[in-house]
Amino acid sequence: MTDRNTNLLGGRKLARNVIWNLLGAVIPILVAIIAIPILIKGLGSARFGVLTLAWVVVGYFSLFDLGLGRALTKLVAEKLGKGQNDDIPSLIWTAMSMMLVLGVIGAIVVSAISSWLVSDALNIPLKLQPETIISLYMLAASIPIVISTTGLRGVLEAHQRFGLVNAVRIPLGISTFLGPMAVLPFSDSLIPVVAVLVIIRLIFFCVYLTLCLNVEPKLRKMVKVRRDMIMALISFGGWMTISYIVGPILVYMDRFIIGSVVTMAAVAYYATPNEIVTKLSIISNALMGVIFPAFAASFAQDRTRAAFLFNQAINYIFIILFPIVLIMVTFSFEALSLWVGKEFAFNSSLVMKLLVIGAFINSFAYVPLGLIQAAGRPDLTAKLHLTELPFYLLVLWWLLGAYGIVGAAIAWVLRATVDAIALFFIAQKLSPSTPLFSLRHVYVLSVALLILVLGSIISTSLLKVLFLIIVLFVFAIFSWFIILNTDERDLIRNRLKTIPFN
Repeated sequence: MTDRNTNLLGGRKLARNVIWNLLGAVIPILVAIIAIPILIKGLGSARFGVLTLAWVVVGYFSLFDLGLGRALTKLVAEKLGKGQNDDIPSLIWTAMSMMLVLGVIGAIVVSAISSWLVSDALNIPLKLQPETIISLYMLAASIPIVISTTGLRGVLEAHQRFGLVNAVRIPLGISTFLGPMAVLPFSDSLIPVVAVLVIIRLIFFCVYLTLCLNVEPKLRKMVKVRRDMIMALISFGGWMTISYIVGPILVYMDRFIIGSVVTMAAVAYYATPNEIVTKLSIISNALMGVIFPAFAASFAQDRTRAAFLFNQAINYIFIILFPIVLIMVTFSFEALSLWVGKEFAFNSSLVMKLLVIGAFINSFAYVPLGLIQAAGRPDLTAKLHLTELPFYLLVLWWLLGAYGIVGAAIAWVLRATVDAIALFFIAQKLSPSTPLFSLRHVYVLSVALLILVLGSIISTSLLKVLFLIIVLFVFAIFSWFIILNTDERDLIRNRLKTIPFN
């Protein structure tokens, strides 16, 4: 392990970047917790269900950029590291031109299928169909802006300007919810709500562009598209593109099938807890953002070091997430009742319990996923997701028909479990001589899942409180003496000593 990679793993700059990224993800979620009940009340369950699907459509096509956003970040960072700064402006303009073309194609596709989606594919109430079609047309027009914004953000990340990135990302995330809320006193139609969202995206695109021009001043003068850079950008996307296309289908297709088979209100009952539960992944994403560079550096040179980091990542995810998911599972009904009302709680609490358990399992999958990609084998994860997709859709359709939205949640948990097991297996195959995880991890995670299931079936409030106190007390002792090593305990003690308690 070189000094550079050691500094990358433990340096203050990296820790600062992780904190920025967490703030950029968490603050909009906190705003969403407040805004979603207001939007549901103001728009109604059916309109809010349509709005969540509209968000998904734009989110999906924003990822359909052939991996150019990720490629641009990597190649700009490489140019900066090698001192080839004169190539950066043409690289950026080449990538941005390609992303603009892809955005226009995405806009045409969404516009072309909008009528079919509204009238045939989704079970949208007849009275909502006209405004839904217009809303989809407006969202389609914003796709080039959304995709291009991804590229501009990638440029700032390549320059390690995470402070700037999140200084824009936070108000963008907040305004995504506050913008529609501002419309409610004047209209409950989707058209002005979506129009506000499109305008917000355009404003923040201009902000990102201004920041990039300031960080990379040569962009103002050296406007050039180079053919020789096109293949470099496309080749890096490669198998990552398949994951970008298939991944959102695996995550969001359940909502569309629910809208097709059941009702838009059912989409709202399912999507509301799903929106919050899936945000648990920000913890794994933040952690793997720290450990991924060390994986990449150590896998080829020091498999033992890679295995150590692998184990540590699993430990940290477990320590951070288990208390959170335990509380969410145990008090899901109470939390939903306070947040969005008892009607939603009756329809969504069991769904939330299942999705929380699935998200807990899925969080550990980020560790082998990061190692596989760091080893230079993104093709393996893409092939896995392609294999999973048809089986998942079949199981989802069957369980949804048999058990409604609870069946959809069961299908999601099954997919997350199979995906995690497969990724751990593939990661171990890439490093056959070095065990990446131990049987102790299997035992601990199995017991944790049993505890979560037990917490989900307790009915009385007093028992829930007692159960939570006992489990968290035992968990704290177990984590301190068994999971954390001596160095980690000493580090925590030293940090606590620096906190002014007076």
